[in-house]
Amino acid sequence: MLCIICGQSFATTLTEKEKSVRSIVSGIVSYSRWPALSGQPKLCIFSSSRFAQVLSDSGSAALPYTPLIVQNESEALHATCDAVYFGNESPAAQLELFRNYQGRALLLIAEQNLECVIGSAFCLIINEETVRFSVNLDALSRSGVRVNPDVLMLARNKKHE
Repeated sequence: MLCIICGQSFATTLTEKEKSVRSIVSGIVSYSRWPALSGQPKLCIFSSSRFAQVLSDSGSAALPYTPLIVQNESEALHATCDAVYFGNESPAAQLELFRNYQGRALLLIAEQNLECVIGSAFCLIINEETVRFSVNLDALSRSGVRVNPDVLMLARNKKHE
């Protein structure tokens, strides 16, 4: 009984920014396809993320991924993630993790990679009022993950949230 109440409380106390981050990440993962993956993809979420709790707690809504909080690159590598959500890890560290995953499809999403030139394929742009994302097409093409073209079009639209 207590868990049900906690889940409902969590769902109703999310800020608009938290809802936006969760919606964008869930949307990206939902419209992505990994080769030879059966079932939900595993999303490793770095504990340095401001939104780690929001992305890992399903509350009352089902998530399109299986969340796992990781503390560092070593934990992420051993967890055999299908996607990784970075907090304050540098773009160079994001790229290094990808290189260490040689031969496996891996989708990288970052919350603090404003230029989105190296590292992650998707980069959240979190401002005071809005959350949107940009895409690094080079990183995405190397990821081995196929993403629905409609998601890529949303990255061009400055008004999505």
